[in-house]
Amino acid sequence: MKKIAIIGAGISGLFFANLLEKNKFYSYKIFERKNSIDLNDGYGIQLSVNSIKLLNNIGFSKFSKSQLYFPKKVNFLNAHDSKKICDIDLSKFNDENNRYTTLKRSNLIKFLLDGIPKDKLTFNCELKGIKQGDKISLLFSDKKTDEFDYLVSADGIYSKTKQILFKTEGLPEYFDTIALRGTIRDFNSSDISLYLGSNFHFVIYPVNQNNEFNFIAIIRKGLIKKEINNTDLLEDYNFKKNLLNQISTKSNLNLFSQLEKIKCFPIFVSKRFQIPHSNNIFLTGDAFYSFPPSFAQGASQSIESANELINDLQNNASSYYEKRVSRTKQIISRSKFNLFAFHLSNPLNIFLRNIFLKYLSKNKKFLESYLGKVYNN
Repeated sequence: MKKIAIIGAGISGLFFANLLEKNKFYSYKIFERKNSIDLNDGYGIQLSVNSIKLLNNIGFSKFSKSQLYFPKKVNFLNAHDSKKICDIDLSKFNDENNRYTTLKRSNLIKFLLDGIPKDKLTFNCELKGIKQGDKISLLFSDKKTDEFDYLVSADGIYSKTKQILFKTEGLPEYFDTIALRGTIRDFNSSDISLYLGSNFHFVIYPVNQNNEFNFIAIIRKGLIKKEINNTDLLEDYNFKKNLLNQISTKSNLNLFSQLEKIKCFPIFVSKRFQIPHSNNIFLTGDAFYSFPPSFAQGASQSIESANELINDLQNNASSYYEKRVSRTKQIISRSKFNLFAFHLSNPLNIFLRNIFLKYLSKNKKFLESYLGKVYNN
């Protein structure tokens, strides 16, 4: 029986563990550096059909529908006056059993945890060293070592595994943007609302059938290294207030009175593709590559990458990284293009963009190429 170490108890690592539970040829352990998993986090995520299909393979179709929402459209709106530009019909990519879905991230984590025996998950255990060979020897923060056949790094954008393997080259870089995240009250929409502004955009969408809505804003913001590393700054009330003011003054929504549980965090992206030399070390999810959050594929790609890896192992193949690089390039190009288009500030460019959006949002060939190739993978 092959032994697998999974570093990180996020979406990718937990989904991969659920897949391993269906294959008794492997034994595994999950190592999480935190001392617990926060299941009270009410923030939302979007899951497109490509990931819902994979989740349904481990029983997600039985998940309580009251804790899910199935938006049919994305409405594009001007932030300054909330006037609708156009919409994209998401339902055309659905099928009878798989629908574009929004929910609270914590509820997805809880679902994934329910499929894993508690003794397979070790908390408060940070990876400190890796000795590579036919077997992989891992050193942890408690000074204990353990030996495995495979190492799966699913420890996110700030992956300690990548830092050990690639030193400073494994660190992500600041993308000159900050995210504001929260929940929003007194909002009424049955779909995803995407507001476009000058050097910012924000998205509001329902996360369940109980009229709860998620808010996420992406704001252009240059920070010096000292500010980026200052965690107190990100928690500072005035700093968050200034960020919110930056978008609130350019929007006709009363964001100051509507938003709750506001958090902010700088957005980091991967510098380049980095592939370990050892053929028994794998990077999944954001640990493999993190891209700008403007195509709503972060969670879906974490799930996809874990599925690609299990297929590679089961088929004794060696094409995981080749496929993951190709797939990730698709997402990177769309994410960066979206961010550029969403944040235009020149009035003429905005006018032309809106004309193109109205045309492209109803162009079947474009939608099938731009969205269909991702959602229906």
